[in-house]
Order: sequence, then structure tokens, then C-alpha cells
Amino acid sequence: MKPVESSEFERNCADAAGAPDVYVTPVIRTVMNRSDWLILGALALIWGGAFFFIGVAVRHVPPLTYVWLRLTIAAAAMWLFLKFRRQQLGLPRQVWASIVVLALLNNALPFALFGWGQTHIASGLASILNATTPIWGVVVAHFLTHDERMSPRKIAGVLLGFGGVATMIGPSLLSNLGSSALAQLACVTASLSYALAAVWARRFKRIGVSPLSVTTGQLTAGALIMLPVSMIVDRPWTHAFPPLTAWGAIVALALLCTAFGYVLYFRLIDSAGATNALLVTLLVPPTAILLGGLFLGETLAPQDFLGLGLIALGLAAIDGRLLSAVAARRLPKAA
Repeated sequence: MKPVESSEFERNCADAAGAPDVYVTPVIRTVMNRSDWLILGALALIWGGAFFFIGVAVRHVPPLTYVWLRLTIAAAAMWLFLKFRRQQLGLPRQVWASIVVLALLNNALPFALFGWGQTHIASGLASILNATTPIWGVVVAHFLTHDERMSPRKIAGVLLGFGGVATMIGPSLLSNLGSSALAQLACVTASLSYALAAVWARRFKRIGVSPLSVTTGQLTAGALIMLPVSMIVDRPWTHAFPPLTAWGAIVALALLCTAFGYVLYFRLIDSAGATNALLVTLLVPPTAILLGGLFLGETLAPQDFLGLGLIALGLAAIDGRLLSAVAARRLPKAA
């Protein structure tokens, strides 16, 4: 992968969103406070449930149609919330190009890939693959920002994480590109898209756009993008009307996991930075695995748990706080 010069990347930021072409101070903050951790925990519960709801929805609704419905309902809810608060959207015209890119990277593409992927693999396995997002985030931030470069510790974490992914996909990737291997690759690609979106979203704080406005804008753009795509590809009128369980799952995805979840997520990016916000994906798999096992009858293979362990070790190395705490305990105390 060819590195992108920071000056070139910042110039693209300025063209798309009117942001300054040089960061005066670092954007990423490495230490989270108690409020940040509470938001992170809430997001883990909400987005762990999202994989369960996706598993229910895509059993009855084509994946692209499910994404369009999810984004449309979520966008409508955000507009109603803004009206209730008597608040304007507040997105300058020059920001909409960046909002459309964010909608593609953070909504349309990953939602569609995870939706299709979960028609072939368990929701718990999809959530484990989603846990590679912070690992991709380290790689993306190294090449596309100037204030978060790789260190030997982070490189080790990335290698462990990619080893975990290879363990889970297993020899099926090399011997037979069946639907399961392709579905897992789709989920990994979606995780890369989320990492790109997290770095892209950093610009909105610099230009004073609130998380509420960013959420509403990206969901609206995503719904408009997915409308013609779902109509052309899925032709939803040719499918049976979904049962109430599928509608309930889609509404829960739209209102709780998408609208409310993204407000919390962008608030966390504002306060703790993109890399810390991406750590939520490590906390999501246990919730998704538990719900999938209890309500969808899903089981995971032993290599899936081994892969999760390697990803967890990689994320611990990238984050560094756990390793620092262990090292501090081993240091001799001064007399």
C-alpha cells in the first residue's frame, strides 16, 4: 500500500469539507475518562444486539432492501427528533460531499456487506470479524493521518489481528472460495470500510458540526443512495411481505442500533478520538455470540474462538493500556 502524504490528505479534506489544511493540535486523544467508558459500554450492548437483529431481518428481507429500510427509518427518526428539539440540521453546503462519502463508508457499504454475509454465516462470527475494525483503523490512520503513526507495538497488534482473521477463515479461503469464505471476506471488507469512515469523520469536529447533525446527514444520504440500488437489484415487490418479527428487527436496528447508536458513536469520536471509539468492536462479539446462541440456534467452531483470542491480543497490544498496567505491576516499588 502506497503511503499518502499528509499534506495531500489534508488538502483533500479541505476541498471536501472546508476544513483547515493543517491540524494545529493532535486530533486523537489516547486516554478515555469515565464518561467515555460508559458510552463505549452502551455501544457494545447496542451493537452486539445489532448482529442478532440483522440475523433475524435477512432471513425474510433481501440484504439491500433491509439496508434501505434500516437507513430510511433511522433518517426519518432523526429528522423528527430534530423537529422535536426545534433544531436545524446545520450542515453547510460544502460539507455534503464529505457527508455522502461518510454515508457510503459508514452505512451503505458495510451494512450491505454484513447483511449479505449473515445470510451465509452466524451473527456471532460476523461480530468477531467486525472486531478487526480497530486493527484496520491503525493501518488506515498510519497512512491517512499525520498524528497517529504505527509503532512496533501496534505493528505486532496488527499482525496478531490478521492472524486471527486467517485462523477463522481457515483453509477454505485457499482451497475453496465457497459462500462461507466469501461471506467472511465481505465482513472483513466491511470492517475496513468502518475504519476508513472513522478517520474520515474526524473532520467534522474541526468545522464545528455536531454529532447529531452528522448522524442525520449521513443516514439521509445513505437512505437516498440505497433506494435505487435496492429497487434495481432486489426488486422487493417480488418478495413476500416480511413477518412482524422481521419488521421488529428492522425497526430496532433503525432506531436503537443506527440512529441512537451513531449519535453516541460520533460523540465518543469527538471526546476520545477515532481509535478509542473503534475499540467498541472488541466488546461487541460476546453479546452477539450470546444472543445468536440463545435465540437463533447458532454455534461457532473452535477456530472461531481461537481467532477471537488472537484478535483480542492484537487489540490489547494496539491499545497498550493493559500491557502498561501489567508492566507497572512488575516494576519494583521504591523503598
